[in-house]
Amino acid sequence: MKTQVAIIGAGPSGLLLGQLLYQNGIDNVILERKSGEYVLGRIRAGVLEHTTVQGLEKAGAAERMHKEGLVHTGVELVFDRKRRRIDFEKEVGKSVVVYGQTEVTRDLMDARAATGGITVYEADNVALHDIDTAAPYVTYTKDGQEHRLDCDFIAGCDGFHGVSRQSIPADVLKTYERVYPFGWLGLLSDTPPVSDELIYAKHDNGFVLCSQRSTTRSRYYLQVPLTDKVEDWPDERFWAELKNRLPADTAAKLVTGPSLEKSIAPLRSFVSEPMRYQSLFLAGDAAHIVPPTGAKGLNLAAGDVQCLADAFDDYYRNQSSAGIDGYSERCLKRVWAAERFSWYMTKLLHTFPDSDDFERKMQEAEFNQLNLTENAAKTLAENYVGLPY
Repeated sequence: MKTQVAIIGAGPSGLLLGQLLYQNGIDNVILERKSGEYVLGRIRAGVLEHTTVQGLEKAGAAERMHKEGLVHTGVELVFDRKRRRIDFEKEVGKSVVVYGQTEVTRDLMDARAATGGITVYEADNVALHDIDTAAPYVTYTKDGQEHRLDCDFIAGCDGFHGVSRQSIPADVLKTYERVYPFGWLGLLSDTPPVSDELIYAKHDNGFVLCSQRSTTRSRYYLQVPLTDKVEDWPDERFWAELKNRLPADTAAKLVTGPSLEKSIAPLRSFVSEPMRYQSLFLAGDAAHIVPPTGAKGLNLAAGDVQCLADAFDDYYRNQSSAGIDGYSERCLKRVWAAERFSWYMTKLLHTFPDSDDFERKMQEAEFNQLNLTENAAKTLAENYVGLPY
């Protein structure tokens, strides 16, 4: 086969890029190592920034999101029982939409199927070749047969462990990383959310997040040590600790039930530079990871591929390389801003095992700034709803 853009990875970033390219008349093929069912089985984030919503609209995959997504105009922060609501509409005139990443992926899959776009699932042994030339190609194995895909460009949307970033020469790639000394234990349940808005809470025992997927499905998270295992947390223990970390009036409204899924995710900050090497462009988790505290992972990926789609459109429509030449620098400005915000939220709301009394007082002083300084609340709101890509 031959195509204009070969996309590695059929997660939401790869699928969104494929749809945006289709809308601009740019041919593309997506290769995915896993099955479609496996991709849909991933439980991930569910807060969509304003620009992500716009990207799904441009991709023709926003109809169900607008029907079923929950528009949130604010978020509540709790620090040792003290509350502070950040009003997005008041501060910046925007909102976010709570809509599960699984549902975003499903909508994008359906939109791609409707266009007849080619997605090859269970593509094994994917390898990138001649990425430092104007004629790159990708090889892979499907059902025991070897295949070759020639292309003009390759978009690496295959995640942190994918082949794309690993294909860039080591002397070109520079990485930055911070691994945090705890993880998030997440529980999904068919129970009504404890609050209409998300609650981020700091407690001496650790961070807690009360989130949701719908008016009948909740997602809760507890900060736990990296040494903990899911088996250490039967449902009864999870619900008891969640109630313990929440303010009493909120805990009293909590509806508990059997877990549909539980998992522990470690927290890390990671950035690789550059995000472009010759004919290869990195997007999403292939280039950067953020702690989930700032709700930036999916949104950063969506910003990357919107930027990349614009760059490819400029290249094919106007024969201009300005967009692709500036892709890495343009994206990295937004990436580092999101890394800073996610780092800030993580430092503010988590209990660090090695912190002393001084550091805890600094956390408290930082939280108090949100109450004492209106500009601090506006800045937090601006970052949470998302900066333009």
